[in-house]
Amino acid sequence: MKIILKKDVTNLGEAGEIVEVKTGYALNYLVPQGYAVIGTPSAIKQHEETIRQRAHKEAKNVAEAQAYAAKISASLVKISCKVNESGKIYGSVTTAQIAEALVAAGFEVEKKNIEIVSEEVKEAGVYDAKVKCYKGVYADLKFEVVAAE
Repeated sequence: MKIILKKDVTNLGEAGEIVEVKTGYALNYLVPQGYAVIGTPSAIKQHEETIRQRAHKEAKNVAEAQAYAAKISASLVKISCKVNESGKIYGSVTTAQIAEALVAAGFEVEKKNIEIVSEEVKEAGVYDAKVKCYKGVYADLKFEVVAAE
């Protein structure tokens, strides 16, 4: 009997897959527990259409995220910090400060989506960071630490 899995089932498949199982297993366990629906021809057709629509929507979201990542990569963000006479900053630059600078530059980015790639930022200069825009889409950001006036 063909069924469409609604949830991941160990040793059987992942959610969204169409699998072949014994009738008793499907009718006595998988369907009543909410793990699957019976794979009638109309249900399978509807499931395939849903998958096609999700793939189209996902491709659109990835394209938008790549365009957004390109804009972020093209910009240079400046972060001003207190600096002593030898050029070292007090403390270090955090992802929260980078997020604030990006918001000020017109980009909506959360600090949890920013990762500083360079070594610890302890003095003035230009550094690299990665910004997660979407699943698997990252922007390479250059930020400059300058002395506050």
